[in-house]
Amino acid sequence: MSSAFVFPGQGSQTVGMGKELAENMPVAAQVFEEINDALGQNLSGLMFEGSQEELTLTQNAQPALMAVSLAVIKVLKKDFDINLANVASYVAGHSLGEYSALAASEALSISDTACLLRLRGEAMQRAVPVGIGAMAALLGLNFDVAQEVAEEAAQGEVCTAANDNADGQVVISGHKVAVERAIEIAKMRGAKRGLLLPVSAPFHCSLMQPAADEMANALSDTIISPPKMPVITNVTASPERDPEMIRKYLVEQVTGRVRWRETILKMNELGVDQLVEAGAGKVLTGMTRRICRDIKGVSLQTPSDIENFAKVGDE
Repeated sequence: MSSAFVFPGQGSQTVGMGKELAENMPVAAQVFEEINDALGQNLSGLMFEGSQEELTLTQNAQPALMAVSLAVIKVLKKDFDINLANVASYVAGHSLGEYSALAASEALSISDTACLLRLRGEAMQRAVPVGIGAMAALLGLNFDVAQEVAEEAAQGEVCTAANDNADGQVVISGHKVAVERAIEIAKMRGAKRGLLLPVSAPFHCSLMQPAADEMANALSDTIISPPKMPVITNVTASPERDPEMIRKYLVEQVTGRVRWRETILKMNELGVDQLVEAGAGKVLTGMTRRICRDIKGVSLQTPSDIENFAKVGDE
């Protein structure tokens, strides 16, 4: 069996995530403390018992989701002797999850990843004043039609397909007025639904260029090692191991499209038949089921999930 480990992006955060891991697995608690120290913030306290509103702030959600993912990976290694390099043929992550994938594959240190994600969240928020941009999910349209809708709606403003998540699930991003136009056009083009998403900035479009510039500066000083296994990047939907190309793609990713549907199809092409989602929620597992029935999905977010996964691996 060929497995790929994948890591969730923003939207999967919920108060209480990681708490059971921290209470039952000392190595998970150590990961949360390492991230708290790197950020100079009690992020784990916010994750376990804070407000959903505060956790959802981009600069908190991004390192918090990474923290849960890396806690799962460290528990697998320390408590169950499952080393990612021995069980994963590939890794990938959805948007911020790509940073989690790089940390899991030992291309980035956990502390560096936390600091980069904190900056990434802040930079994305600074790039566009609140209320100017928006994102919307267009349900029931394939990618090509959704992109045509976005282009028609732009009318001199920014409006583009930002996340190609699965067939019939494309997220667009750009100026709020243009995105609202796109929702109406999409309905006329046969969309089942078009709905504005509760996000604070228009991610993965050209309006994020100021944030991309900030990340380019930060990443230029960051040590990136060759990952232990190839990372299928959001920008190319292809495997990559070269640290300088990874650095380049992390910058491009801020304004570029998340090519998740293509990522899963590439995994299938490469012979992957099991996808393991490490971290909060089961969003990527659900998307994979819609994209490719040949890949079995499993989600690891609690101690029992990890124990069951390790037990199956021993059989």
